[in-house]
Amino acid sequence: MDQKGYRRGSFQSATSDEDMLEIAGASLDFSVADDDPPLDREMGGFSSYNGGGMNGTSTMMDFLEEPLPGVGTYEDFNTIDWVREKSRDRDRHREITNRSKESTWALLHSVSDAFSGWLLMLLIGLLAGSLAGLIDISAHWMTDLKEGVCLAGFWFNHEHCCWKSNTTFTDRDKCPEWKSWSQLILGHGEGAFAYILNYLMYVIWALMFSLLAVLLVKGFAPYACGSGIPEIKTILSGFIIRGYLGKWTLVIKTITLVLAVSSGLSLGKEGPLVHVACCCGNILCHLFTKYRKNEAKRREVLSAAAAAGVSVAFGAPIGGVLFSLEEVSYYFPLKTLWRSFFAALVAAFTLRSINPFGNSRLVLFYVEFHMPWHLLELVPFILLGIFGGLWGAFFIRSNIAWCRRRKTTRLGKYPVLEVLVVTAITAILAFPNEYTRMSTSELISELFNDCGILDSSKLCEYVNDFNSTKGDDLPDRAAGPGVYTAMWQLALALIMKVFITIFTFGMKVPSGLFIPSMAVGAIAGRLLGVAVEQLAFYHHDWAIFSGWCSPGADCITPGLYAMVGAAACLGGVTRMTVSLVVIMFELTGGLEYIVPLMAAAMTSKWVADAIGREGIYDAHIRLNGYPFLEAKEEFSHKTRAMDVMRPRKNDPALTVITQDTMTVEDVETVVSSTTYSGYPVVVSRASQRLVGFVLRRDLIISIENARKKQDGIVSTSIICFTDYCPPLPPSSPSVLKLRSILDLSPFTVTDETPMEIVVDIFRKLGLRQCLVTHNGKLLGIITKKDVLKHIAQMANQDPESILFN
Repeated sequence: MDQKGYRRGSFQSATSDEDMLEIAGASLDFSVADDDPPLDREMGGFSSYNGGGMNGTSTMMDFLEEPLPGVGTYEDFNTIDWVREKSRDRDRHREITNRSKESTWALLHSVSDAFSGWLLMLLIGLLAGSLAGLIDISAHWMTDLKEGVCLAGFWFNHEHCCWKSNTTFTDRDKCPEWKSWSQLILGHGEGAFAYILNYLMYVIWALMFSLLAVLLVKGFAPYACGSGIPEIKTILSGFIIRGYLGKWTLVIKTITLVLAVSSGLSLGKEGPLVHVACCCGNILCHLFTKYRKNEAKRREVLSAAAAAGVSVAFGAPIGGVLFSLEEVSYYFPLKTLWRSFFAALVAAFTLRSINPFGNSRLVLFYVEFHMPWHLLELVPFILLGIFGGLWGAFFIRSNIAWCRRRKTTRLGKYPVLEVLVVTAITAILAFPNEYTRMSTSELISELFNDCGILDSSKLCEYVNDFNSTKGDDLPDRAAGPGVYTAMWQLALALIMKVFITIFTFGMKVPSGLFIPSMAVGAIAGRLLGVAVEQLAFYHHDWAIFSGWCSPGADCITPGLYAMVGAAACLGGVTRMTVSLVVIMFELTGGLEYIVPLMAAAMTSKWVADAIGREGIYDAHIRLNGYPFLEAKEEFSHKTRAMDVMRPRKNDPALTVITQDTMTVEDVETVVSSTTYSGYPVVVSRASQRLVGFVLRRDLIISIENARKKQDGIVSTSIICFTDYCPPLPPSSPSVLKLRSILDLSPFTVTDETPMEIVVDIFRKLGLRQCLVTHNGKLLGIITKKDVLKHIAQMANQDPESILFN
């Protein structure tokens, strides 16, 4: 894959940390049938490397003392070495601590270094909260733009337009300042022609928004499509996808997220907000040297940024921290937990200061319930959990099948046409039904709502035959015609949401899954809640109701059922448990509803896991072939390291470099004839005694710099990886010492080590490769790719489909 700003045979462009900000996928061809920009199978540009053209002499350079620019960095689509990165950070911290005792300036530098992490979290929280507020305000306005415009100021959405109006409370949505398109064009809003005109304008605006979104993604930032969470999980596990968290991705994702949500497609902004926050974190990392130059430290920041993203998405700071810990993070030390909490706090505070919804809340669907739940209600709550699990498993299988079809057929060659067709179908089906016409967040808000005296919604049109009420608590009442109409409309909305979301998630526009999943569950929960409420009203003398639901009492809260259903469906799709319950609890502000939420979340996870073990994000990681080693799954097969290592019995011998007998030309030949990312260094080919491991990239950069800047280095120069090189004749060219780039402590296992231990080592230490020895002699190598292929083979999957599909 051709990378922007990257030339074959040149190593300068890939050495700069600023390349993390370049949009690696800007030249990607959307005509290929891939669901995500394709990833290279091999090492990219260095596969065609040869040693020619690097001659040149300059001043002498001591390679042992001065680190070379680019050495220790990683190529695109490679895995970082967690052990080496953590070791580097410890060395850096130890040096700063020792120097701090020498002078006041060094002490101040030590203090600023310690404080820089907290300052970075503050900046991430401020930026993420500000962008979330901007997205909320813009999406709310553009969603209402499909139905009409405000004459008092076109920048006002429907609700803000009517705030200063003198209309009555019941007619608050019909203020004279707000005009529908038919009123604006025809002068009246009644009649068939006015309805058709409004219908047409709704579809045209939706198509315009979605077309602009997909063209911006295709033209400027292909990585801005989708949810972003599967890729964030992969990046946090140590994989490098340059440009995925870059400045262009941030700008385009922010703009197109507003457009995609406003188009009325069955998607949410919550998942992409995590991607947006992580882009903020990655870009701001470049302000601080210790995060810019260390990939492991940068991933700690990205974990905290993910927490800030969920914090502003749901107005749930604690839930955001738990989401980062439970769902996306691979390495989450205690220090990162504190910093994640701080970043989530600052982000939530910033969003609260912006107040995008004008109700002093962080989300549109904040609710408060007043009535306690009864123990017998756990039965319908568990039924909702079963529904959520079944829906989750059905959605994952259907969506993955559709995405695979998109990747393997001509369908994937026409992303713009696909987005337009799905948008048109969604808009045409959505407009006639008021519950699908409104934005999904508003729908969830209405479904969560507990009916009060002043509510004018159809869902609250009960037969009022009571004489008095206590505060806002209304007794259970018989459903009126409005409620029955709402039930039919919600049933149709449920069918539409269930099927249209399958085809929407994974298109080439930013698309989150939290809100559509919650909408499906909230509709199902509200339908069940009203059914149980009417059952209790008409049959309060039944044994199950007689003890706690007397006539005239407010027993059942349908809004609570909607909330439990939303949690169940979201849990069934994502397999979240603890973070999900906390997010839902923070949304409602009611501690007493934790047990129903826990019961529904656990039931949905058990049911969904019984049908398929993977959540939607893990399924998309496997579909796209990202090298992600799942920490939650146990490896139970009885295989050994010798069964997985390379070379196998009939393969060519392992490519190695000797410590002091190979010339520059020999090493260049080895590098140019192979595509491996590193090479074991041995004492000699005969003994095969292991000395260390050297990375291909470090080797290439060191040789290139030596040819340019060190006198006497030619093709016949001996490369020496030891402190003391063997004596050479006086006429011999200079020796090139490269001990500084050699890893003297590569991780090794014996050939008889069980693979379950090897897999655990790769998971817990984040290794790139592991060398296999027998009686101290080097036998072979196991890479992360080999482990992933072996796990796939043991699970009866195609091992070749695992990597970079």
